[in-house]
Amino acid sequence: MEDKFVINIGRQLGSGGRLIGESLAKRLGISFYDKELINIASKESGLCPEFLEKADEKPSQTIMGSVWGARFSLFTDNMPYANYFNNDSIFKIQSDVIRKLAEERSCLFVGRCADYILRDHPRAVNVFITASREDRIKRVREYTQLSQTETEDLILRTDKKRAEYYNYYSYKTWGVAETYHLCIDSSILGIEETTTMIEEFVKKKLQQ
Repeated sequence: MEDKFVINIGRQLGSGGRLIGESLAKRLGISFYDKELINIASKESGLCPEFLEKADEKPSQTIMGSVWGARFSLFTDNMPYANYFNNDSIFKIQSDVIRKLAEERSCLFVGRCADYILRDHPRAVNVFITASREDRIKRVREYTQLSQTETEDLILRTDKKRAEYYNYYSYKTWGVAETYHLCIDSSILGIEETTTMIEEFVKKKLQQ
């Protein structure tokens, strides 16, 4: 796999999607991007990381209207200027960053509509990772320390937010099999073996 390629992972909260993505990227020797995209987009645009974090994976919501002619370099030091932006503006900035990274090197992206943004990439593999309700709740509780009820609510809200974001910007359907090259339940094989299965699939897909 000498030519540059990209792997795009969609995931349910608690499915282990980030863990699998990190492990897969490490095995394949490629760059991994999830939350890291926020810091890169901040450096590229001059917008505060906190502002980008607030808009991360959320569908369009106008803050005070979009001003495309504004000077991004002012925003890091002058947060009020960011009020002129809406989430569509943030999506464009992040999309440009994703495209630029994909042009420069092989990489793996988690979420952020990367599969749609890179839909014209000749060597892309799109994967969606899900898991059983019980496994998702257990995994989320391990790093949030929330109650059972609070965890269930967080999972529902996060999945809803991700679906709305993806469906809005991609005009496709989040989590539906025909949207991806591979959909897999990490509860069946566990994180390690799921990673291995995706790795094998990626290699075969890229050899076509």
